[in-house]
Amino acid sequence: MSNSGSARKRPLPPTKSQQPPPSKVQALGEEEFFDEDVFLDETLVPEDEESLIVRDIEERQALASRLSQWARPPLSLAYVSQTQSIIFQQLDIDYVIGDSHRELLPNSFGPAAIIRIFGVTREGHSVCCNAHGFEPYFYISCLPGMGPDDISRLHKILEARMRESNKNSKVPQFVRRIEMVHKRSIMYYQQQKSQPFLKIVVALPTMVASCRGILDRGIQIDGFGMKSFMTYESNVLFALRFMIDCNIVGGNWIEVPVGKYRKTTKLLSYCQLEFDCLYSELVSHCLEGEFSKMAPFRILSFDIECAGRKGHFPEPTHDPVIQVANIVTLQGENQPFIRNVMTLNSCSPIVGVDVMSFDTERKVLLAWRDLIREVDPDIIIGYNICKFDLPYLIERAQALGIAEFPMLGRIRNSRVRVKDATFSSRQYGTRESKEVTVEGRVQFDLLQAMLRDYKLSSYSLNSVSAHFLSEQKEDVHHSIISDLQNGNSETRRRLAVYCLKDAYLPQRLLDKLMYIFNYVEMARVTGVPISFLLSRGQSIKVLSQLLRKAKQKDLVIPNVKQAGSEQGTYEGATVLEPRAGFYEKPIATLDFASLYPSIMMAYNLCYSSLVTPEDVRKLNLPPECVNKTPSGEIFVKSSLQKGILPEILEELLTARKRAKADLKEAKDPLEKAVLDGRQLALKISANSVYGFTGATVGQLPCLEISSSVTSYGRQMIEHTKKLVEDKFTILGGYEHNAEVIYGDTDSVMVQFGVPSVEEVMKLGREAAEYISGTFIKPIKLEFEKVYYPYLLISKKRYAGLFWTNPEKFDKMDTKGIETVRRDNCLLVKNLVNECLHKLLIDRDIPGAVQYVKNTISDLLMNRMDLSLLVITKGLTKTGDDYEVKAAHVELAERMRKRDAATAPNVGDRVPYVIIKGAKGAKAYEKSEDPIYVLENNIPIDPQYYLENQISKPLLRIFEPILKNASKELLHGSHTRSISISTPSNSGIMKFAKKQLSCIGCKALISKGTLCSHCKGREADLYCKTVSQVAAVEELFQNLWVQCQECQGSLHQDVLCTSRDCPIFYRRKKAQKDMAEAQKQLDRWEF
Repeated sequence: MSNSGSARKRPLPPTKSQQPPPSKVQALGEEEFFDEDVFLDETLVPEDEESLIVRDIEERQALASRLSQWARPPLSLAYVSQTQSIIFQQLDIDYVIGDSHRELLPNSFGPAAIIRIFGVTREGHSVCCNAHGFEPYFYISCLPGMGPDDISRLHKILEARMRESNKNSKVPQFVRRIEMVHKRSIMYYQQQKSQPFLKIVVALPTMVASCRGILDRGIQIDGFGMKSFMTYESNVLFALRFMIDCNIVGGNWIEVPVGKYRKTTKLLSYCQLEFDCLYSELVSHCLEGEFSKMAPFRILSFDIECAGRKGHFPEPTHDPVIQVANIVTLQGENQPFIRNVMTLNSCSPIVGVDVMSFDTERKVLLAWRDLIREVDPDIIIGYNICKFDLPYLIERAQALGIAEFPMLGRIRNSRVRVKDATFSSRQYGTRESKEVTVEGRVQFDLLQAMLRDYKLSSYSLNSVSAHFLSEQKEDVHHSIISDLQNGNSETRRRLAVYCLKDAYLPQRLLDKLMYIFNYVEMARVTGVPISFLLSRGQSIKVLSQLLRKAKQKDLVIPNVKQAGSEQGTYEGATVLEPRAGFYEKPIATLDFASLYPSIMMAYNLCYSSLVTPEDVRKLNLPPECVNKTPSGEIFVKSSLQKGILPEILEELLTARKRAKADLKEAKDPLEKAVLDGRQLALKISANSVYGFTGATVGQLPCLEISSSVTSYGRQMIEHTKKLVEDKFTILGGYEHNAEVIYGDTDSVMVQFGVPSVEEVMKLGREAAEYISGTFIKPIKLEFEKVYYPYLLISKKRYAGLFWTNPEKFDKMDTKGIETVRRDNCLLVKNLVNECLHKLLIDRDIPGAVQYVKNTISDLLMNRMDLSLLVITKGLTKTGDDYEVKAAHVELAERMRKRDAATAPNVGDRVPYVIIKGAKGAKAYEKSEDPIYVLENNIPIDPQYYLENQISKPLLRIFEPILKNASKELLHGSHTRSISISTPSNSGIMKFAKKQLSCIGCKALISKGTLCSHCKGREADLYCKTVSQVAAVEELFQNLWVQCQECQGSLHQDVLCTSRDCPIFYRRKKAQKDMAEAQKQLDRWEF
């Protein structure tokens, strides 16, 4: 390892809480450390080999010394002597199968599930708590007439069947015990308070499913015959079951009182505090005061660079990892306390960065593993790390035979596990990824978070950074990384700077979007582990809350078999038919506050309040005690029995009000971030409850609830429309007759007819208050905003200026308008945005029409910047795997035939433009690489862009405004002139012989610069050529400097190939134009 970082400025040293004192106290139960990698056999070795081993040991010791400065703070004597309670914020919970703890559980034998809780103390110490004694269980209905002897027989039968199914198991007893308990099913209203259930406790979590299968298929019981049993709560994950029973929520603080924990005799983890305790001794703290704060989590953001072979995307079996950049930040701090990069071969110094250089790839990988072990991050983040970086590192180490590398987790001798995974949910769709398990550390992939939480036109790190951070980054294409690596220490430094930027941007995004605060608060609100929030959908969060409330009420939740779509569907929300048009008078928007949660609370819609048609007759319920929904379902009112779902919703919305009130009073920025994250999590959770009941492939679908909610919603929208149009009339004393022009799910748009925004706001508040009084509480209609002017195109498509203050509009608001779709070129977005600006802000309809005509004319006359015409699509599989031919796929194949080294690979995004082709040619036959088009002057197909990209979005906007929009915009004098550039090196032009032409009049000449007619204007024409060269040089230089500033150096060539960047193609075209202009200048023979 070189000492390239020793003579320059290093990162700031750790703070006092991180810096170990000279006399470092040994960690709790820590044994002496013998590194197997530096152990020397005492056998004689040749002198050269011995010197190599000695040098290797010295390098390892130097690295260890260098890394030790970033170790966690040492333990205090109170921790070491076990005279202090251990209080920590838990970050992850899982379980492992191990031997029963003889001291804590003297009467327990054989293998058992041990809950592992990982977390961090206030002082920054890492914790691994092994909680013993919690057993997996589930419930079944108790058969009528079942007594103790029958239960004992059932126990024996189940034990025998389980033993038969698990012949190789060493478990001494599969079914530990069966207890009779009194509970009530959450499904349907029941007059009796409780009924007998059997609680079946099994030895290991995996045995719950085996036991459930036996009971589902049926058991022969003496006196009862062949019986199959409905199981309850048999699909609850073991870690979640533990958290629910112990009242632990994700990300909360846990205390283990002094004297209640035991030092682990044989350390199984690398945590500073590792101990055993009974699960019943854990104290879960409420999220108040000090226990609402965050522990100083260590967050590692990293990125790797690989040197791929020419023409191939890097593959771990062949291509080396050449650099790993690391940024480590303490949660709550503004700046990282570690900035380093590990490089293969030498690298020039980088200011403020610790550069570590190694002469072999093996040393790079092992140094990174040592960094992970020494720094001990709680959260590992990056961009696409779960699908690329982490799997690549693991597979690369395997290819190199480095068996000790995958020990990246907190558990000793435990390897990182990687497996293919598919995430699928109704809200997020289906995505293929990889599931990476690093025990004790949470992986937070920013790409996965972006895909889940935001709808963006592009998800490249460059594009996302530009969107949220307003900054670009240099994008070095993987095809030139090998050249930089094989250069010198300066070129590798350039690569290191690029790698560091890719490691730092995810941390910036994490901070900017408050992800840690928001996700921890979501975990706290919903009660699930933080890791569930990225790996699972919405339903697990609602199920967690439902299980917690059910436990309080002695209710049990049935395990419903997945029915797919067989249960049928239900009618969705109402969308009142829009009266499309351009409204130049203010439009008031009335919104229902939390509509679906409010309906569920107002009408007591719940599993436990639903009455079956048979029970309606059998129970003889009085009409005043029930609600019959518009969809025909019957629910008892809350006066008879309050539902679980309404209770959950009330608590969520009440807690949100409290969090918002506290947010207004808060002064500390970190406290504000926590409270804002909490109120957002509470809002999302409340809105998820309705979706949980309507998910037919979910954990507990109930279409009676979801169809009732939407039917009430439809009724309320129609009721609102009627009241507005009946009350606000000229006959009622108002200036105009009000008209509802549109209604969508939970809002209605009203035209009161008055021209003043202030007056419309007044009428909107009056209408909201009047109509709210006709609904059952807590249903409330609120006035929130005015649109003025307002362009209503069709259902779920509109645009307008958004006003909350009569003095000035807040913003231009659009919905359903094509401004962010990736299958549209930038021209469409710019054109639509500018038209809306002219229509809504400038109130200039003729100006908007003229702008469209000018744009179409520029397109047809070949005056359009090529960057505006680029369409980009992802290459998700090889060409043969696509069922139909696609433009970007066919282009990738053609590019591979031209030059395999620069052709797109699977996983890349392919930019293309549509060029002129033979009559009737398909789009996939006319797609071409924009750079190739620029270099060869290939003409684009303007008619394709006019018909397939521009026309539909334009007509959607202008049809409500113009009578004959198509004729006005797409036909006329502005469309009659078409200019097509002449290709320089394709088609028939390959065989054409170039001939000189006069610079002045373009007449053909045999030699020289000017024809005889233009000789007299020689001086003027020369000056004109010089000024043309100067103009394109200035344009190119301006673009070049912008790119240099982005890459962080004004003294290096620009290598960036980011096609998401708005100036990439402009720079390429300016470069080509400059070369052509220079050729023209060179023709002057002065």
